Amino acid sequence: MASGEKQLAHLEQKIKDLQAFAREQEMDLSEEIKSLQEKARKIREEYFSEITPWQRVKLARNMQRPTTQDYIEMVCSDFTELHGDRLFGDDPAIIGGIGRLGKQPVTVIGHQKGRSTKENISRNFGMPHPEGYRKALRLMEQAEKFNRPIITFIDTPGAYPGLGAEERGQGEAIARNLKEMSGLRVPVVVIVTGEGGSGGALALAVGDWVSMFENAVYSVISPEGCASILWKDPGKAEEAARSLKLTAEDLKVAGVIDAIIPEPSGGCQLNSQEIQKKLEEHLKEIVPFLQKMDSSELLTRRWKRLSRIGVWTEQIKAQKKASQ
Repeated sequence: MASGEKQLAHLEQKIKDLQAFAREQEMDLSEEIKSLQEKARKIREEYFSEITPWQRVKLARNMQRPTTQDYIEMVCSDFTELHGDRLFGDDPAIIGGIGRLGKQPVTVIGHQKGRSTKENISRNFGMPHPEGYRKALRLMEQAEKFNRPIITFIDTPGAYPGLGAEERGQGEAIARNLKEMSGLRVPVVVIVTGEGGSGGALALAVGDWVSMFENAVYSVISPEGCASILWKDPGKAEEAARSLKLTAEDLKVAGVIDAIIPEPSGGCQLNSQEIQKKLEEHLKEIVPFLQKMDSSELLTRRWKRLSRIGVWTEQIKAQKKASQ
């Protein structure tokens, strides 16, 4: 851990301890707490002024970041969660249901992590089994039937690679989602909120519009996995993170995503009200834009968007130079 990161972690813990002590003793320590918070703010701004891809990976994995459940509460009213794939069971690593974005009925689906060890175990650390992907597909097909736009939130290290998941058809479930999502006749808006890990993320991410939070990451493999394969050394994860081009900025240049949602310095976990406002404004702009298209226009646009992904290095360099 870098010295700035250690100092920041120490200060944040000190602030929490002081706040708890003030509550317990019914003392007014607001001036002391405010002074520490200002000091932490300055360290945070300095530390994140030139953030590296590896730092973004660590921010994307921060357990205090909002989860899909939090984002649903932020932007949806009247949300009803729906369960089960009607084949095997319910997978708590993926949640989904029906709600309203303003007055517009929408189907919302996303990976769900936990904030504690116990909750993460119950959610399988946000790594879905095949029944999770089949539940997601069932809800998407239901959305298409009732002409509801679909919003998905992506935050997973990847699909669960266990024996049971493979026996129940993990690869087939992911492949089927890719195929069926590409042909859905309703708008699909994808938001990468934290980790976007490989096919486990992509199975919910074939959309008409893909956005990423500023400190989210999206990649075919984790930096640790990449380092283990290429260098036989997971300790080279930081070098792998640079090479993978997994940040929102890199992916926007490459045409993989359409927009970047800014975060407060230090991550969206530090200001949920600011994030709620930005996310709500973003969705209320994109969803109506896509809804204006009829289904054939939507499918044509989606196909063109997907077929544009993948450019030569020279093109990326030219795009970067043009944007500077």
